[in-house]
Amino acid sequence: MKLYIVLAAAWLLAACSSSHYNDSYRSIGQDSRVQFIVLHYTSSDLSRSLKVLTQGQVSSHYLINNNPATVYRLVDENKRAWHAGNSEWAGRTWLNSSSIGIEMVNHGYRLNAAGRREWQVWSEPQIKALIILLKDIMRRHGLTARSVVGHSDIAPQRKVDPGPLFPWHKLAAEGLILWPEPKDVARHTAKFSQQLPSITWFQEQLALIGYAVPRHGKLDKATQNVVAAFQMKYRPQLHNGQPDAQTAAMLLSLTHQLH
Repeated sequence: MKLYIVLAAAWLLAACSSSHYNDSYRSIGQDSRVQFIVLHYTSSDLSRSLKVLTQGQVSSHYLINNNPATVYRLVDENKRAWHAGNSEWAGRTWLNSSSIGIEMVNHGYRLNAAGRREWQVWSEPQIKALIILLKDIMRRHGLTARSVVGHSDIAPQRKVDPGPLFPWHKLAAEGLILWPEPKDVARHTAKFSQQLPSITWFQEQLALIGYAVPRHGKLDKATQNVVAAFQMKYRPQLHNGQPDAQTAAMLLSLTHQLH
């Protein structure tokens, strides 16, 4: 009797593993499991980056070298890579399961003699290769301009990559991310220079964009970190985490585009 059960189970597995499925119908209620693309820098050179991303538990789907701008595919897109860590965006948490990670060879920053951060400039060919890759991924997965984020966006309390020198505006020019409208920013800045919105307002606007931010109306360290992440992306020349009129204007311009 036990032998019969074993043989029956083996037959069932064999049948299921073969092409005995009727593929005549497809549900319209589906989309890609990939909801976001997360951009990182490696903080190291190519050799070290490849070693870390292929021989340990940290991984990403793609790695883009800076010179030459070679694109390495390290993890298949249908598999999960371990690049995001403790993260949140637009209410979704632990984004490893719903994102594609792209690491780019860049040292990030080094501290100079005065203890200030000196950021590495990005390679133009590397950014061009990234744009081509992003367009391809976004087309295949049906992603929108709200889908491309930085590690600092999804983990602002602990990450700063891809940093203030990363040319987000070039991605915006290609339609890959949303960008504040200059005319709107100028108009809103003039208004907010007269009366700055409350901290609660800043927190609400940041949350609308997608950031995980406290909602208690206080300018605590956590809120400042989120403000700094936003500024680093959209106004990198001053990313001190302090709410001001221009930051408010950029926030309002972006949230208006979400409606």
